Amino acid sequence: MLDGVALGLPALTRAVKLQNRAARVGFDWPGVGDVLDKLVEETAEVVEARDHLGKEALTEEFGDLMFVMANLARHLEIDPEEALRAANTKFTRRFGAIEAALAAQGRRPEDSDLAEMDALWDAAKAAERA
Repeated sequence: MLDGVALGLPALTRAVKLQNRAARVGFDWPGVGDVLDKLVEETAEVVEARDHLGKEALTEEFGDLMFVMANLARHLEIDPEEALRAANTKFTRRFGAIEAALAAQGRRPEDSDLAEMDALWDAAKAAERA
């Protein structure tokens, strides 16, 4: 069932295609709520691996979490690659606003702290929504 899914695809796209193939034969969660429950479970496993296991286990659990996120996107009929590209663009734009606000004061991000940058982030976010 899974052999024809190209190895060279972006990982999120390949995950969705693998899941679609498995779903064709009934190996799928019935609804979004089930996927969200699995997301909570996998997140807890990442925390457990971070706190008590090594890097290899943490990497594995993180991969499982990403796989479930791809499955959530599939259930929501969202292209995860497109969604992540949009999030990257939004992050870049908002971080640019932080840099511009600090530059207007003759400062750079490394001259600031997280609390100040977070407030500037919130201001950029509010400006986008206005």
